[in-house]
Amino acid sequence: MSRDMQSGESKDMAACRRGTACSRGKVLGAAIGDCVHVAGVYNFLRLADEQGYETIFLGPAVPLELLVAAIGRERPDIVGISYRLTPEAARRLLEALKKMLGDAGLDDAGHANAANPRYVFGGTPPVARVARETGLFEQVFDGSEGDEATVRYLIGRGKVEGVKAYPQTLVERIRSIQPYPVIRHHFGLPSLEETVEGVRRLAEARVLDVISIGPDQNAQESFFRPADMDPRQDGAGGVPVRTPEDFAAIYEASRRGNYPLLRSYSGTRDQIRMAEMLKATMNLAWGAIPLMWYNVLDGRSSRPLAQSIREAQAAMEWHARQGIPVEVNEAHHWSLRDAPDGVAVAMAFLAAYNAKKAGVHDYIAQFMFNTPPATSPAMDLAKMLAKLELISSLEDEGFRVWRETRTGLLSYPTDMAVAKGQLASSVLLQMALQPHIVHVVAHTEANHAARPEDIEEAVKIARGAIRAALMGLPDVRETSLVMRRKQELVSDARVILDAIRKVAPSGSEEDPWTCPATLCRAVELGILDAPHLKGNPVARGNIVTRMVNGACRAWDPSAGRVLSEAERLARLLDDRSGALPEGPARGDAPRADSVA
Repeated sequence: MSRDMQSGESKDMAACRRGTACSRGKVLGAAIGDCVHVAGVYNFLRLADEQGYETIFLGPAVPLELLVAAIGRERPDIVGISYRLTPEAARRLLEALKKMLGDAGLDDAGHANAANPRYVFGGTPPVARVARETGLFEQVFDGSEGDEATVRYLIGRGKVEGVKAYPQTLVERIRSIQPYPVIRHHFGLPSLEETVEGVRRLAEARVLDVISIGPDQNAQESFFRPADMDPRQDGAGGVPVRTPEDFAAIYEASRRGNYPLLRSYSGTRDQIRMAEMLKATMNLAWGAIPLMWYNVLDGRSSRPLAQSIREAQAAMEWHARQGIPVEVNEAHHWSLRDAPDGVAVAMAFLAAYNAKKAGVHDYIAQFMFNTPPATSPAMDLAKMLAKLELISSLEDEGFRVWRETRTGLLSYPTDMAVAKGQLASSVLLQMALQPHIVHVVAHTEANHAARPEDIEEAVKIARGAIRAALMGLPDVRETSLVMRRKQELVSDARVILDAIRKVAPSGSEEDPWTCPATLCRAVELGILDAPHLKGNPVARGNIVTRMVNGACRAWDPSAGRVLSEAERLARLLDDRSGALPEGPARGDAPRADSVA
């Protein structure tokens, strides 16, 4: 719905004038004076058009007299003015414009007369400082804010001050800036004081929508059991939070800037007590609960596997009762340990399935790309699409799936320049999933834990990739290579899910996909297995995998070839009960009775 003053009115504009295609109002834009740089104002008008405004572009180097006359004639709701030359010239030009608008009764950004336009300025940072000093403009953009800030302004939130401008629940935050994803990053330095100050800086910089606090391992495992803490490990892997007041201080530091949502890594023990405390101290944005980890399987606590599964399910139920979204960060734990891609896909489904059975309404499905690091982009996308297909089969009115993507931590090289390229390329590929949340992982992570300045730089890199993707990506999801692998992985996952059903305890009436005893049995037998679990007291750990054509596949070392999941599991369980069933036909969703 745009019109160029030199080319006349478009069909969309005519429809807008009839009231059939426009609802938000009218935006007029121009580069003024001798400035011929129109990319910024044209982008502003493009974003306004996408938000349902009628847009009018006056062009480059527009004389002030022509601008004022057009404002009086068109009566726009918003006037976007651009100037990118010297600050000294800008000051003279803008003061003259302010006087001319006053003489014409069109000034004061609408404060003196509600019928007057609201004025917006865009320019270089030095010129933007001059524009702010004039008092003419309701909003001044200096190019550092990103398109999301412009959209926020256009939909009306930019006119609101303080916390009211920034939704304080995840779902509202997502919806407020769509199609842009909300941006998350984890943060936690070895000092509480540094972490508090870092959160304050990140909030003031307005770079993150969500800050995930990373407590150190002592806090994750023994926050409520200080006697169990190892003082030598204080600050290892995150911030040494030791009291509820520590979390409250971190939250208070975030109450400025763009008022980011806060969440924290969950406890590896006492998960519900930890969640209750996080809800009370930092308005927990969502809970992240692994289904089968944080126990003897990964050594992050001493809990038996079956006990930890039951406690994870109880934690999901607690979050569901509180109306807090839940992420079950399960599938990538298997890929981090070089499990075959089919196992990761099956576990992505089981994680969502358990959340739904626990009553979760808003489910965050995390898709960690580049894991294992040698995964090719095509095979990575195929794996994520297979996960998404199975998870999406669970959606209904009571179970909504929100897509979160992230770069794999282990994929970063130590060379910072190469790592920046990895971050940008990974985020660009992730955008094929149209994520609601992009979990940025700073390029510094292979070298050191991200500091505020690292996060700010990483987010700018990621936003550049996001902006490029939203301009229009080719639909690589539909390539034959990606689709063939996706369907193969969906089939593999169904074979694994059927195998888990098959080993359920005889006579058990429990759902095998949520039964702790059955899930433990699947690990013990090797249905769910990974090479890194070798020697683990509760896992089989004898699977061999190899990266083949960019995908992580089960491998037969004696024959030197790939094993399909059907063949691998048939061999594994042949001595117990014969060959496994093949599972549903390719392309079908899981059976209706399995997802009710």
